[in-house]
Amino acid sequence: MKITFYGAVREVTGSMHLLTTNANRILLDCGMFQGRRKDTAQKNRSLPFDPQGITSMVLSHAHIDHSGRIPLLIKNNFTGRIVCTRATHDACEYLLLDAAHIQESDAEYLNYKTVRSYLYQKEKAKNKKKSSTRKHNHIKKLLKKEGHQLDKDKIDELVKKHNLHKIRPLYTIADAEQALKFFDGYPYRHSVNIGKEITLTFYEAGHILGSAISMIKTHKNGRSYTIGYTGDIGRFNKPIIKDPALYFEAGDREIDLLIMESTYGNRVHEPVQDLKPQLKKVLTETFERDGTVIIPAFAYGRTQELLYILHELYEAGDIQRVPVFVDSPLATKITRVFGEHPEVYDHETHETFLEKNKNPFSFDQIRFVGSVEESMALNRDERSHIVIAASGMCEAGRVLHHLRHKIHNPKHTILIVGYMAQNTLGRRILEQGLAYETSGRKGLPPVVKFLNKEYPLKAHVVKLGGFSAHGDRNEMIQFLNASNLRVKKIALVHGEEDQSLSFARYLENEGFAVVVPQVGETMEVK
Repeated sequence: MKITFYGAVREVTGSMHLLTTNANRILLDCGMFQGRRKDTAQKNRSLPFDPQGITSMVLSHAHIDHSGRIPLLIKNNFTGRIVCTRATHDACEYLLLDAAHIQESDAEYLNYKTVRSYLYQKEKAKNKKKSSTRKHNHIKKLLKKEGHQLDKDKIDELVKKHNLHKIRPLYTIADAEQALKFFDGYPYRHSVNIGKEITLTFYEAGHILGSAISMIKTHKNGRSYTIGYTGDIGRFNKPIIKDPALYFEAGDREIDLLIMESTYGNRVHEPVQDLKPQLKKVLTETFERDGTVIIPAFAYGRTQELLYILHELYEAGDIQRVPVFVDSPLATKITRVFGEHPEVYDHETHETFLEKNKNPFSFDQIRFVGSVEESMALNRDERSHIVIAASGMCEAGRVLHHLRHKIHNPKHTILIVGYMAQNTLGRRILEQGLAYETSGRKGLPPVVKFLNKEYPLKAHVVKLGGFSAHGDRNEMIQFLNASNLRVKKIALVHGEEDQSLSFARYLENEGFAVVVPQVGETMEVK
């Protein structure tokens, strides 16, 4: 048996590994590389193997950095099954369609820019001088319809007419819809055949709804071999879903190779139990200023966790019961998926809500914002409220318009509850806002630019770090030491190089045999 590591190797996106036996070629995840377009575009379009040769695929969970290239796999003639948990299957029905919509929209906008730039240059050459603002506006109007909507047919016509390079989406909504037909969802702790003499059992990973640790068993020369794949390991004692599994059935305990994530291999998170009082403090201080709390949040997982904790605070009467608005159509759909899978909830969720016939993600003060018109009206609402809106890193989406209306006013708070990557607006708000807070808010406030305008960052900026869905170094060690697994060797993936290497050294000191593979490296399991 061999394992080849193709993605999320010494980095954190693009998860993809290939398990090969004499009769099987099984893909573990098919994730999208995320980051700057120029750095990821070609990596995402190129599959390092023939999809027709893949016999089946195992999907650890629905996050796009693990699932996002599945439609491309199908588009390139993969004909096997995509095996995952039932909750992951249901979440992918929304996440993959949303990813396809983004792919199509990005391609349309890039083609618009190509045509617009070409027409600008043509106009400039025609007049042998800089073209006027009036001409620029005329060209923009030519390429749009009904106000700001791009005229796709007109843009395509001009691309073809002038022989311009056309950007095509990685895949389309139709491709994503086709891919969903290949999914097979199964419950945890249920053995399923995924190839010739090879079986799979899912165990709870605790990372996100439906996330799974995959135990893959095969037989050769009278001996059984087991490959474990953690996907992303979650934290212990977080609300909603069960903790990472520590008890594994007898046949799944002897692990020849554990492919393990290392996202926070050199970091320790804030304690989970501190989340609720810290959130209460931020909300109380803001409402005392008659302000609004804006929370940029990912639609899948972080939004539902916030709703759960807010529900608890409201039930206990610990904070003022202001309206809570979820301004993200995708988050609304994913919250519905959470509500459809109570079988994966932890004991606390059952005890706190389900046994009292209450929905953890629904209470009197919550409002799910649907239309753009509703969102725009909310921007003008001067009453104290909470807005949870996408995107999580403030790079796009409705959160930008909430920031535009509130960022310049010191009575409001921007609450950061997730990772903000470098070169994102969220990262700039976080770093500059916290620096201003540390200075005692003295002097001129920092200025941030978005939506083609500069805004003074007068709103308070607060970061709560305990919301991470990834286990930290101590929690990953807890998973290894407290479980009944006996692991012969560990291959660390899904971590920036410094995190993976640091965690490898730490594990070696704990007595584990560890490797940190390179991209494309193949390891034989003997």
